Amino acid sequence: MQMDFDAAIGTHSKWKRTLRRSLAAGDAGLHPGDFRADDKCELGQWIYGEGARHSALAEFTNLKYAHARFHTVVGELVAKANAGEPVNADMEPCSNSEFSTASAAIVMALMAMKKRLRG
Repeated sequence: MQMDFDAAIGTHSKWKRTLRRSLAAGDAGLHPGDFRADDKCELGQWIYGEGARHSALAEFTNLKYAHARFHTVVGELVAKANAGEPVNADMEPCSNSEFSTASAAIVMALMAMKKRLRG
């Protein structure tokens, strides 16, 4: 399967909005371990599947790292929210939070992969 990097960026943004709403609503049904696994989402499946053929590319290595880091950060946020700690500031768009930084790194890595593979 050829990765549609633009669609992946859109999916990532949509997923972040859904997560924000769930955490803001205090959804206690979220489990940190479900979010820490970086091979379950569509992008993760591509990274560990079809995308692995690009493993020699620095852009791919960066994407894989950024993606794993994002999942780790999200898992930590979910654990924090489940413990009753506030996470709204962490979830603010364009903040200097770990979440925003990790999210931006994925988008930049996806754009770099798109450029490298189509450039």
